[in-house]
Parts: sequence; structure tokens; C-alpha cells
Amino acid sequence: MEGKVKSITNFGAFISLPDNKTGMVHISEVANAYVNDIRQHLTEGQDVKVMVIGLDNNKINLSIKRLEPRAPRDNGGRSNHRAGGQRRDGGSAPGREQSYGRSQRAPIQPAAPKTADQLFEEKLKAFMTESDSKLSSIKAYSDHRGRSRRRG
Repeated sequence: MEGKVKSITNFGAFISLPDNKTGMVHISEVANAYVNDIRQHLTEGQDVKVMVIGLDNNKINLSIKRLEPRAPRDNGGRSNHRAGGQRRDGGSAPGREQSYGRSQRAPIQPAAPKTADQLFEEKLKAFMTESDSKLSSIKAYSDHRGRSRRRG
């Protein structure tokens, strides 16, 4: 659907939708590439196409990146493509002077198996990170809604 960027925060952007509804695009749903500063991708008042990806307690979660074609991926899931056609090594020519195939890499040593404590710590850290992110989004969204109601 079509929307208009209403306001921008460090974690996402609020989008005005039809029927006087407002949804939020989290920073991770703005572009297929890593977004450090959302203001480099969106500006207030900009018209955008968004996809509804979730409804959570009357909050509308939106995505912009899911409407864009994904860049081809290789190298174990890491993208070698950068904006402007630049490679990570600074080169920009599409020709291959060198081959970067797996056959020229040093063999990878298998990692030592993780202990139960290490696995638990990793899961706990992931849970805490996700929980903090959700709480921040909820607080900011409710703060934003409260401010918009007071205006009129």
C-alpha cells in the first residue's frame, strides 16, 4: 500500500496510511542492506510503498525492503555487492582479474563443540537483545501515539 513518512526516529519511521491509520517501519525493514542511519534512506513527507507484515495489539508493523528485489547472495550468505557496484576490496570493475572461489581459501578448521553453558548464554543473549528491541519499539510507538492524540 501507499503511505507517507510522518516522522523518523533512530529505530524506524512512522508512516501515515489510508483511513487515518499509522504504522511503523523498523530500521531493519527499510532496505535489504544494513541501515546505520535511517535518514539516509527516508525523509519526512516522502511517499513510500509499504507492506503490512504484522498486526500486534492494534499496532501495524510495516516493511519497505520486502517489496524490493533481493540482491544476489553468495559467499556463504554474505553479499559482495555494495551500492554503486563497489566491492568490499574497493574495486568496481565487474571483470575478474583474480578468482575468489572457495578453492583458493585456506581450509576452515571446524569449531570446537560448544558447552551447554555456552549455548545457554548465546540463547539468553539473543533473547535479551530481541526483548530490549521490542520494548523500545513499544515504548516509542506508545509515546508517539500519545503525542499525536494531544495535538487535536
